Amino acid sequence: MTWLVVGLGNPGPTYASTRHNIGYMVADALAMRMGGTPKNPGWKKHKSGRGEVVEGRLAGERVVLVRAKSYMNESGGPVSTMAKFYGVEPDHVIAIHDELDIDFGMLRIKLGGGDNGHNGLKSIRQSLASGDFFRVRVGIGRPPGRQDVHDFVLKPYSSVERKDLPVYVEEAADAVESLVTVGLDQTQSAFNR
Repeated sequence: MTWLVVGLGNPGPTYASTRHNIGYMVADALAMRMGGTPKNPGWKKHKSGRGEVVEGRLAGERVVLVRAKSYMNESGGPVSTMAKFYGVEPDHVIAIHDELDIDFGMLRIKLGGGDNGHNGLKSIRQSLASGDFFRVRVGIGRPPGRQDVHDFVLKPYSSVERKDLPVYVEEAADAVESLVTVGLDQTQSAFNR
């Protein structure tokens, strides 16, 4: 059975280091675990033109990593296209995304649920006609003071956060690996806090 692991984010260098792109960062870490290198993580343009993929094995399981080539709010079309192409049902889709309602440095893993105002998840739910996919929710916390949420998620991490970010990205990648090998219950026990 193939797992479709989708790192949510926005394409292009302008967004590369922003909070909204934590899904891309975790997908890059997973690509390294599947044989990529920092200079060449192994991303290849999918023939649909809707995303980049890395195909291979992760902890012995068949995995297709995906980075959509659309903006976050339109993630559903590429995810649906890839799911159909690889014959993956929603219960074998894992979306890695930023989560405002979880503090920076914290993770939550779950199956199903609503979109909680996250437009990327909303788009995926609509395109798959199901919310029954896994989510690796990577906390970014709420914006300070009265800062607009949109501005906050599209800004780079603070200098303090950047010190811990590599460890945090690897931990989220560990959670994905755990999901595909030991399942939801054990993964939640190990990573949800």
